[in-house]
Amino acid sequence: MLFFLSLITRLLARLLDRSGTDGSKDVEILVLRHQLNVLRRQVGRPKFRPMDRALLAGVARALPKRRWPPFMVTPSTVLRWHRELVRRKWTYRAKRTGRPPLDPAIRDLILRLARDNHPGGA
Repeated sequence: MLFFLSLITRLLARLLDRSGTDGSKDVEILVLRHQLNVLRRQVGRPKFRPMDRALLAGVARALPKRRWPPFMVTPSTVLRWHRELVRRKWTYRAKRTGRPPLDPAIRDLILRLARDNHPGGA
């Protein structure tokens, strides 16, 4: 284990020497990715809020596909979120079918005329 730690330390030192100031960012990204992998093993499925979904979808669209492995969601999940969003936005109230109801005053007039007229005619 100690040998493994020593090897990693030497590799990171060479990476920092070779790449200058940007190397520290690469190491930081490497550490963050490793921490994310550790958390994925320990924690159950995360629950994203609408703003989280919007942020991840926007960033996913800006990044090329080869940069997607660190994402906690798959491209199919982002597409499903989009379908749900469109489905919720474009829902319309169901139209009533059939004849529209009569105004109560007209209904009362029809009933009164039916009562006043004799069934046998004049």
